[in-house]
Amino acid sequence: MPGENLTRDEARERAALLSVDGYEVSLDLRSAVGEHKGGGPRTFRSVTTVRFRCAEPGASSFADLIAPSVTAVSLNGRDLDPGQVFDGSRILLEDLAADNELVVDAQCAYSRTGEGMHRFVDPEDGEVYLYTQYEPADARRVFATFEQPDLKAPHRFEVRAPEDWTVWSNGAGERSDGVWRFAETKPIPTYITCVVAGPYHYVTDSYERVFEDGTRLEIPLGAMCRKGLAPHFDADDVFLVTKQGLDFFHDHFDYPYPFGKYDQAFVPEYNLGAMENPGMVTFREEFIFRGKVTRASYEGRANVILHEMAHMWFGDLVTMEWWDDLWLKESFADFMGAFSLVGATRFTDGWITFANRRKAWAYRADQLPSTHPITADIRDLQDAKLNFDGITYAKGASVLKQLVAYVGQDAFLEGARRYFKRHAYGNTRLGDLLSVLEETSGRDMDVWARAWLQTAGVNSLTPQVLLDTRGRIDELAIVQEAAESHPELRPHRVAVGLYRRTDDGALERYAQAETDVDGARTVVAELAGADAPELVLVNDDDLTYCKTRFDETSLAALRRGLGDLTDPLARALCWSALWNMTRDALLPAREFIGLVMEFAGRESDIGVLQMLHAWAESAAVHYTAPERKEEAGRLLAEGASALLHAAEAGSEHQLAWARFFAHVAAAPADFELLTSLLDGTVTVPGLEVDQELRWAFLEPLAAHGVADEKTLDEELARDDTASGRRHHVRCLAARPSAAVKAQCWAQVVESDALSNALVEATISGFAQSSQRELLAPYTEKYFAAIERVWAGRSIQIGMDVVRGLFPAFQDSQATLDATDAWLVAHEDAAPALRRLVLEARDDLARALRGQRCDAAAG
Repeated sequence: MPGENLTRDEARERAALLSVDGYEVSLDLRSAVGEHKGGGPRTFRSVTTVRFRCAEPGASSFADLIAPSVTAVSLNGRDLDPGQVFDGSRILLEDLAADNELVVDAQCAYSRTGEGMHRFVDPEDGEVYLYTQYEPADARRVFATFEQPDLKAPHRFEVRAPEDWTVWSNGAGERSDGVWRFAETKPIPTYITCVVAGPYHYVTDSYERVFEDGTRLEIPLGAMCRKGLAPHFDADDVFLVTKQGLDFFHDHFDYPYPFGKYDQAFVPEYNLGAMENPGMVTFREEFIFRGKVTRASYEGRANVILHEMAHMWFGDLVTMEWWDDLWLKESFADFMGAFSLVGATRFTDGWITFANRRKAWAYRADQLPSTHPITADIRDLQDAKLNFDGITYAKGASVLKQLVAYVGQDAFLEGARRYFKRHAYGNTRLGDLLSVLEETSGRDMDVWARAWLQTAGVNSLTPQVLLDTRGRIDELAIVQEAAESHPELRPHRVAVGLYRRTDDGALERYAQAETDVDGARTVVAELAGADAPELVLVNDDDLTYCKTRFDETSLAALRRGLGDLTDPLARALCWSALWNMTRDALLPAREFIGLVMEFAGRESDIGVLQMLHAWAESAAVHYTAPERKEEAGRLLAEGASALLHAAEAGSEHQLAWARFFAHVAAAPADFELLTSLLDGTVTVPGLEVDQELRWAFLEPLAAHGVADEKTLDEELARDDTASGRRHHVRCLAARPSAAVKAQCWAQVVESDALSNALVEATISGFAQSSQRELLAPYTEKYFAAIERVWAGRSIQIGMDVVRGLFPAFQDSQATLDATDAWLVAHEDAAPALRRLVLEARDDLARALRGQRCDAAAG
């Protein structure tokens, strides 16, 4: 990987020297089908013509290409020796003219890691499917490029493919004389170009809008998936959300969608959630649901559709100059995804999901040793790859929500409109956005940016309440604190809510005041004289980004009756605050688990409920004292079983409790129930045990030795599909056998034969919290292997292995010491690798602190 890296300094030097006028790319993908002959990788022919200018004639530069071989290179009609100018990742370009034409004829490799031109063979019918995925810098695996975001250019693609295939790219395409030719794109960076090819199931629709001046905009819509998923493909709902999003963004952005058609491809073995390729958005095919799922899954898919659509303006039309300002597209898309979800679709509670799920991701990331300002210091491509994280996405979006409260929604949206018009098809940095927001809001954005974008860490806000002799509020203050490692105190626009019980026992808000918190202590004068509250919520309505804390009176009220809070957002915020307290070793894990078991059965919001399930399981596995883990697991399983049977028949809550029960099942009686549900000898009224739920039940049975290989093979025979094979691999890897674990380790660490999806499935099955003793020998093996894995595998697989195989279940001081010893001995290891190990170490240290807190609770 180091030979494939690109530094920021190199990119700046090249951008100062070169301007790209256009790419013409010809791909021959007919080699994707049929028998592969030869011992090397399966390849395809890629011929690239790049026209570009050089500001200093006579200077030297380089183009990017990662390919097994290069057949020919010519620069300005002069043939170059590939053996002299191509080193495996770069093509040396010397003695450049003012105007240049580079032609590269290469054999590029099909990918099995989800990077570049990914090739997938459907086990169900043998069909081959291709798609590309490039961000941040894998277009160079498919054609010769100048692989950096600020060298934007028009692209024109032509593709030869098998006769029975259809091919799509960013622009509209037609087939003529056996060649698919696509319309030239607008100026875009290489990382959002795209090719999708194969016998995909394809559905069409159209969007039309007439603007106030009478101009008519027509956008052809398409959606596609593998043929095997076609029976499950609810394209109508995808198109519904797409049209609602296009209406919303046209209403608010005042800039018509500029990229012609709008295709959306749901593709197999995808590493990400989705990618915003203009005119050809790609998604992971798991967004096509093979079984019953909850409303939260449909909401999640809609949010991703809208997130990617927002990128058509934030990121595609206007692109960041370098990955330092990745937030300029990702934070905005994350915010706009939730903003449009609430404003345009049936998912009007989207801000609850944002508060409960997205911000949890941000809070965790912002407390890791690798936390960074939203505007990050990205030295190279490896840094960039790791910065698609909770800071860049969810914290950035949270800060933008705070910004909307700070400058007002109208000023914020007007700033966006000016930003698009001023920088269309160009590249920007932080200052470009701040200048338009200053224009529209009249506020000093530099002060805000320094506090929120250019410093790291999360503040905590705690209420202090003093009562007078009449039992009314004499003074209510908010105390702001910061971690020693990141001591910045920030300005926060917050709403402070006061809650008390009504006569019928409900816990409801009776007073609220918005205020600006600034400094270590802020008095909320507007609430003086109000009746004494039972609960003070310092970030009511979730306007700011902070960790909410409680005074003792409020905490006691939540212990007595968290489920009595009638406002679902307030309830979600309280759950999130309690989980942060558990992770911070301020609340014993046993108490958090007790609160979940007492009140989660009353939670109306299905997304919040499913998040509570994940948190409760994490509390039992990671934060519970070792001597209490078995009891915690038993309490969760018993509670989940009871609430499964108590839930409304056929409801999504029943389904959520069924899945949670499978996750925490640990006793013979639990396994007996799961087995009986699988064979139909026991039923829960209304619960349909469909194929996806069958696999969910089988994994714990496999992990505890109840379901053997024969049982799993029989299940695969029922579901011999791509999804079924991933589930089968995961369940096989979960079995409690030393031989099984050794085989999994060899397949993932010592071999690169598995595809990215099967690597992920194997790692997921390998790491079981119930198998701590069985996995203990792999701690030493992990630290001996990771530097070699990082050096020899693609960065995506390297990340999967380093994160997924860290010995997190060996939660002891000895493992922490082993981690520290590796870090001390490998100070010169790749910074991105050290970052991953440091993050895993921090999670382990946090778990040990939580366990001590739980043990001290008696």
